[in-house]
Amino acid sequence: MREIQFRDAVKEAMSEEMRRDERVFLMGEEVAEYNGAYKASKGMLDEFGSRRVIDTPISELGFSGIAVGAAMNGLRPIVEFMTWNFAILAADQIINCAAKMLQMSGGQYGAPMVFRGPNGPAGQLAATHSQSFESMYAHVPGLKVITPSNPADAKGLLKAAIRDDDPVLFMESEKMYGEKGEVPEDEVVIPIGVADVKREGTDVTIVSFGKIMKVALEAAAELKKEGVSAEVIDLRTIRPLDIDTIIKSLKKTNRLVVVEESWPVASISSEISHVVQRLAFDYLDAPVQRVTMADTPFAFAVPLIEESLPNVSRVVKAVKEVSYIEK
Repeated sequence: MREIQFRDAVKEAMSEEMRRDERVFLMGEEVAEYNGAYKASKGMLDEFGSRRVIDTPISELGFSGIAVGAAMNGLRPIVEFMTWNFAILAADQIINCAAKMLQMSGGQYGAPMVFRGPNGPAGQLAATHSQSFESMYAHVPGLKVITPSNPADAKGLLKAAIRDDDPVLFMESEKMYGEKGEVPEDEVVIPIGVADVKREGTDVTIVSFGKIMKVALEAAAELKKEGVSAEVIDLRTIRPLDIDTIIKSLKKTNRLVVVEESWPVASISSEISHVVQRLAFDYLDAPVQRVTMADTPFAFAVPLIEESLPNVSRVVKAVKEVSYIEK
């Protein structure tokens, strides 16, 4: 199977859907003439023209509002943010308009659209450019939230997001755009709301998503050296959450560790911990452990960055704390 970069998987998904459906168009900062801030729309202006690949001013609230209006009137916009940190300015349109439009109009107007761009820490970008927003938006009824961890999932899930009749937030990562992975040449559309078991195991379940999946898988490999068999689940979709896959695994392993690069309060791991104790408490042999970003604004200094983010040693330590296994 061929290997392509994450950015190319994103471009293929958008291009294929624009060829399939003339209502789909792309708009955002530098998506056209510059081929995208991270080159995820390279060549699309040449193929689709300036009516369907549209450069916008640096005004997230303004162009997001235009996109919501376009979606209400039958088009299917893809809005690219240079970073989700900048999309804070567009939160009014995302939360108060796109998410609520179907309900507030009594079903007369929907907002079938995708908001996408890089999310989470990406090196020395400091506090205002290093935030993870998936839990904030997953809190809002009416929105779907997707965070892929590899090129194949990115393409398949983005195609599903573009076809979906609800507003979908598609959260990528600056650190993943250049990463390569196997992507089928045939069309694959991955259903929204279905997690993926990336590695099977028997002793403990590790749940994660997005680029931090790499840490979870590396930790599982280290644990194997010590005789601990870890099952690793990639959520892929944050809302709707595939709790059934988590509980099925928990019934086998009886232990759960959730890893995410967001702050701990009101996080995805908080929600998973609550739902698991409510629906599968009797299967837990130990309290759920969480490995998250430190509960502080993100630092610029490299030693502080390394200290605040989830890493392999922290995940291994958390697994050992829930395992009670003498090896």
